[in-house]
Amino acid sequence: MNEEIKKVKSWKIFLPVLIGLLVIAYMFFKEFDASAFDEIDFTWCSIFWLIMATFCIAGRDIGYIVRIRALSENQLTWQQAFRVIMLWEFTSAITPSSIGGTSVALMYVHKEGISIGKSSAIVMMTSLLDELYFVIMFPILTLAIGHSTLFDIEGSPGWTHGMLWLATIGYIFKFVWVMALIYGMFVNPKGLGKMIFILFKLPFLKRWKRGAVKALREIELSSTELRSKKKSFWITAFVTTFVSWTSRYWIVNCLFMAFFAIHDHFLIFARQLVMWVAMLLSPTPGGSGIAEIMFSKYLGEFIPIAGFAVALALLWRLVTYYPYLIIGAFMVPRWISDNFINKKRK
Repeated sequence: MNEEIKKVKSWKIFLPVLIGLLVIAYMFFKEFDASAFDEIDFTWCSIFWLIMATFCIAGRDIGYIVRIRALSENQLTWQQAFRVIMLWEFTSAITPSSIGGTSVALMYVHKEGISIGKSSAIVMMTSLLDELYFVIMFPILTLAIGHSTLFDIEGSPGWTHGMLWLATIGYIFKFVWVMALIYGMFVNPKGLGKMIFILFKLPFLKRWKRGAVKALREIELSSTELRSKKKSFWITAFVTTFVSWTSRYWIVNCLFMAFFAIHDHFLIFARQLVMWVAMLLSPTPGGSGIAEIMFSKYLGEFIPIAGFAVALALLWRLVTYYPYLIIGAFMVPRWISDNFINKKRK
């Protein structure tokens, strides 16, 4: 498990910042129009919605903290839960979105004094809850809004078809993963293990066999822990997940409302779910560069002020992404020192 910490390199803190800033600089050079700011009236209403965006940011993190403490059955203190979530978010920010911080999260939880079995259960349950939110919410919003409205980008048929295919493929993978987790955790962990082991013998999947075996071992460890939980445990887990992810997506709505009136709140909300799937396929750390471009293209039609989309994309990333890089940059050296260097000396 100590090998995982080697993935957290200091240069990885600066790489996503550099990529994001380069993309933003290019977008500013290509699309930015300084006269757009003349059309913006910064009023008390703007301050109100910026405060609401702050509450949404807090709701996202508080939901995660309450959830992981509840999943640990209060074995984690509030301080420990905060530390785990901040470290987890930091790792997600410096690794490609397809990898995320989950591979290191097990170590973060375990180093706070939680057993390996319980740590595995917490991390796997977190993964299941996060994916389940998308699996449930996406079809509901698609049916409510309309398929064509959700994906149609005026004047950009290429983007329309691309986002449609990304969302479809992403949803299939997420749905299969959720079903596999439910089956493995609550029905037949050994049976799932055998099926996955056979599947990863295929030539084009062999390279991921080691990671699959590790995930299966964690599922088996998690199964025993999770089967005996009470109803209140699951209610808390589902409610906090809903609060966290809903708060995450409403940040954009609040930022929009701070500068102009919008009426398609649920459409903007739903499109962010589609963006999230696309960002998961990004090879860049934390989706840097990809996220800014997608924000400008996929949500740009809701911004009535021409040339202002780039500035909003930058503001969005400043409040939802860069803070975790800064917090993590301060926390990780201390955490490594406490858990590896000092313990080794002792």
